[in-house]
Amino acid sequence: MSEKARKLFDALDLNGDGRLTRDEVITALLTKGPTLAAQGVLPFWGVGDAEASSALFDAADQNGDAELSFEEFAEVVNRKFGW
Repeated sequence: MSEKARKLFDALDLNGDGRLTRDEVITALLTKGPTLAAQGVLPFWGVGDAEASSALFDAADQNGDAELSFEEFAEVVNRKFGW
């Protein structure tokens, strides 16, 4: 898995529990997205609104448990962002 995916996952994991919820993804991308993009952790075009963030979450939640493991998250962002 890519180092960029790990950095982005850790930045979005607001409570540090090693899992991402839909609310964490939406909140973190809305509040931290521009800064993460400026730091090169996230492509600028990857910064979206709540709907886009929710769609990213849905695409990654392969087992439907309403949480993302790093592996689920990395598979989708590596493909989507071309990492």
